[in-house]
Amino acid sequence: MSNRINRRSLVKGAAGTAAALPLVKASKVFAAPAIIQSGPLKITLWSAWKTALGDAQAEVVKRFNDSQTDIVVDNQYQGTYGETAQKLTAGLAAKQVPDVCVLSDVWWFKFYLNNVLLPMNDLIAANKVDTTDYVDSLWNEGVKKDVQYWIPFARSTPLFYYNKDAFAAAGMDAAPTKWSDFAAQAPALLKKDGDTVTQIPFMHATGGSYVAWLFQGVDWAFGGHYSDPDFKIRINEPESVAAGEFFRKSVADGWAQITQDASDGPDSDFQNGTAASIMASTGGLTPILAAAKFEVGTAFLPSEVTNGCSTGGAGLGIISSIPKENQDAAFQYIAFATSPDITTYWSQNTGYMPVRKSAFTSQSMQDFFTAHPQYKVAVDQLATTHPQDSARVFIPNGDQIIGDGLDAILINNQDAQSAFDQVATTLDQEAQPVKEAIAAMG
Repeated sequence: MSNRINRRSLVKGAAGTAAALPLVKASKVFAAPAIIQSGPLKITLWSAWKTALGDAQAEVVKRFNDSQTDIVVDNQYQGTYGETAQKLTAGLAAKQVPDVCVLSDVWWFKFYLNNVLLPMNDLIAANKVDTTDYVDSLWNEGVKKDVQYWIPFARSTPLFYYNKDAFAAAGMDAAPTKWSDFAAQAPALLKKDGDTVTQIPFMHATGGSYVAWLFQGVDWAFGGHYSDPDFKIRINEPESVAAGEFFRKSVADGWAQITQDASDGPDSDFQNGTAASIMASTGGLTPILAAAKFEVGTAFLPSEVTNGCSTGGAGLGIISSIPKENQDAAFQYIAFATSPDITTYWSQNTGYMPVRKSAFTSQSMQDFFTAHPQYKVAVDQLATTHPQDSARVFIPNGDQIIGDGLDAILINNQDAQSAFDQVATTLDQEAQPVKEAIAAMG
């Protein structure tokens, strides 16, 4: 999922963030915590992936457990990103929490505001982790006031996925570079059997399958924003309304539909050939490639008056209330899971981007990109991404509030101006406690 304006290159980070941390090379061996006990220390990881992605997560944990004898990580699947965050909220109230938790881009900030996440600067220094090797734009998203609270692990961008076979049959030899061009070309991709649509040119996600993350890049492409960084709500301004009307007309004009799959979103529609194209996370690339019976193409998100793409996905946080020895052990796991070798494994087996620069440039990744060029698109697109708008990632339930407005546009054919006026009113109300909490923190 995704963010705000201010373009960053792959290696040029924002000042006053990662540079405040110790910039020293990481050790290949992570020292075991100094604990007096019998047997290895057991810590719990709450994760948010199943099927192929869950298998890759389990393998990361297995490799860590096999790499040393002092710590054992118990990997426990908790559901989607949202379900994992909700379970953590309930666990905090019951004082039954994990040591390490996967937290998505729209959830970690809530726990930061509530002083739930452990500041990791001291652990980073003690373990001599090379912070300069992390991709700056990903690393800096977890920094507040020069302190690291959330370390990137499963990071993504949206991609434009397209069925190369279907596009070729329609006389289209490449993905669209502008949304308006695609609207003109898309009808050639429409297939029907009588009145039944057998191939829709484009399939939209729903509010429950992160349409607010995906639409954010479209909003930016049309020159709009959900909000400014200081929570001034802008989603009902003319540029955003134009983007919303583009989405509404795509359905009204018959070249797009909204998915009926509440769990996988449009991914399954694309895999089975019902949709000729979709926007979806790069984190779904591996299962899409495995399931599709056609040649899968990936491309940058189309632009319009400008380009627009955000980052998304999840990072890892340590719960601050756990014992000191568990904190140390939890960081050992995070350092391992985000190390160059493991982020390379994770990327090649999921589609998520490597979070380390040295992994990007390694021979292993270069060979992999050559054999599987679809994976390289997200890496190349990263240089064009923007940090996400505050309204989506920092306002509680901001993603769903925006998603509900987009559902009204796509499903109910509500005009974008009235839908976004309602969204703006709700977002402004929900932003007030956040602004007060930030002000109270100084």
